[in-house]
Amino acid sequence: MQVYRTSAGLSTLRPSRLTLRMSEISNLAADATSRIFRALGDPQTLNSARGDAWREPLWRALEEAGLTRAWVPEALGGAGASLADGFELLRVAAGFAVAVPLAETLLAGWLLAQGGLEVPEGALAPAPARAGEQLALDREGRVSGRARAVPFARDGAHVALLARREGQMVVALVARAQCALEPGVSQAGEPRDTLIFDDVPALAAAGAPPGLDEARLLAMGAAARAAQMSGALEAVLERTAAYAAERVAFGRPIAKFQAIQHGLARLACETAAALAAASSAADALDGGALDADSDLLEVASAKIRAGEAAGAGAAIAHQVHGAIGFSAEHVLHRYTQRLWAWRDDFGAEAEWAARLGRMLAARGAGALWPLLASR
Repeated sequence: MQVYRTSAGLSTLRPSRLTLRMSEISNLAADATSRIFRALGDPQTLNSARGDAWREPLWRALEEAGLTRAWVPEALGGAGASLADGFELLRVAAGFAVAVPLAETLLAGWLLAQGGLEVPEGALAPAPARAGEQLALDREGRVSGRARAVPFARDGAHVALLARREGQMVVALVARAQCALEPGVSQAGEPRDTLIFDDVPALAAAGAPPGLDEARLLAMGAAARAAQMSGALEAVLERTAAYAAERVAFGRPIAKFQAIQHGLARLACETAAALAAASSAADALDGGALDADSDLLEVASAKIRAGEAAGAGAAIAHQVHGAIGFSAEHVLHRYTQRLWAWRDDFGAEAEWAARLGRMLAARGAGALWPLLASR
């Protein structure tokens, strides 16, 4: 049975004991994430803070709680959480709009675990992060190639990567300091760096399991960003509705005006759509029983729909807030700038729409409905 989490709570249909147990574990992890961020990553507090002194205690708390290793099996020293649980953690964390590489470290840890490699301490970055990019590993264990727009690459001591060695996929770990780095930033001002691997020695390497390639890593990253966008939109909706109820114009709260009500209703619809699409993709990846086309349908749909919701939702929120939402003192921009940046990470909507279109066209018109109905 499926368990769906919404802002209104948890609803189930004749849940089995296993479903209840998995739901309970997911709730505990999500609650732990929320408590840590509320205590150490409050958006308004960080928005007013000078410097990055807040970053180290927040990251230490996340590590001590095992959240940065959620997707690493217990046998490798991780928390052994399911993929669905990890995506839920990212949704909750995104509701605080804090610039820490939690998603990136989760993805890198998952990648290393696929090869059975030990996961080092600290923040990690996964590579490659763009479609069409490939890295090479020679017989001497040296990595060559370029990886563009790697999120938070400069912040971690290690990079987990997928490379090709004599036609075979390999999972490898390298020291970030051994790579040349061309700094870049996202719309939110977060690192999106280009890593240059010029015969960089791998600290460890292992063959990748069947089915793991650059496209699979990109899909995991896209699903992670969809989960984050849905969580950020939930927070934006909550804050925008609260502001509309408090802000008075012409003698009454602006939430009483029909145009504002219409905007809030649209924002709620966009948020619900993003949540549904992201949750469906998380469940599909967690199940692991889908074929490649079904996986692509789920992930592409989530990234496209969440990205569209991010664009529309951010616009509505800023319209309701007016000029104050763009000011440095207000926290709204912390959410909307990340929403805009996350739309481009691990493939923008146009890229995923093109991939989805090519897949559907290759299957033929008669295969479209059965594929949709099977979901």
